[in-house]
Amino acid sequence: MNPFTRILLIAALLLAPAPSLLAQTAVDPSGHWEGVIQAQPNMEMKVEIDLAKNSKGELAGTFAQPAQRVKGLPLSTVAVEGRSIRFVVKGGPQAATFQAALSADGKSMSGEVAQGGYSIPFTLTRTGDARIAPVPTSPPIGKELEGTWNGALDVNGAQMRLVVKMANQPDGTAAGTIVSPDGSGVEIPIAMTQKASNVTIDVPSVGASFAGVLNAERTELAGTWTQAQGAMPLTLKLAKP
Repeated sequence: MNPFTRILLIAALLLAPAPSLLAQTAVDPSGHWEGVIQAQPNMEMKVEIDLAKNSKGELAGTFAQPAQRVKGLPLSTVAVEGRSIRFVVKGGPQAATFQAALSADGKSMSGEVAQGGYSIPFTLTRTGDARIAPVPTSPPIGKELEGTWNGALDVNGAQMRLVVKMANQPDGTAAGTIVSPDGSGVEIPIAMTQKASNVTIDVPSVGASFAGVLNAERTELAGTWTQAQGAMPLTLKLAKP
């Protein structure tokens, strides 16, 4: 091989994209995704996923299941490697792990969702920009409501603990979260409204709400938890500092 031909071959190798490098190029999955989980041969569950980069430049997202009035439920994990994507939804005692392959054009993904030892297929199509709703804000609340409140729901004979945190913010608004140690373990933003001793807590991510009355001692909120067209009594007790 003469020197000139050898130089051309080396130049061609340097200019040609390496297949291994192309395979590792990550596809940006940011956007609004809609699709179905094939729960049974004749049963499909419609779901929506929104993915976007947060202020730290990290991918974050939310899960929605319109039929169950679930929307904006934060994803606990989002990871992308090449054209593989993995995200986790903690909407109950057992997390649902979605593992999928993104198409070359980044417009669709397909894979399986695993939960409780079972795996079922799902497909999603990107339909536009992400629609991640801002964190709920509320008007200021009385100081008597600030703090941590504990309670439990009786779900078919089993106790599901709830922890609610509420606090006023420097900007004149109030913010809060709710988490179930016996459920998803994910802190979910809430919106609060107070009118004298009447307090309403909305949890839009899971289509739930609580309406209660603060007792004279300002230590308990007794009322009703409503979710999925069902209602049950709930008493929240203020935790001691």
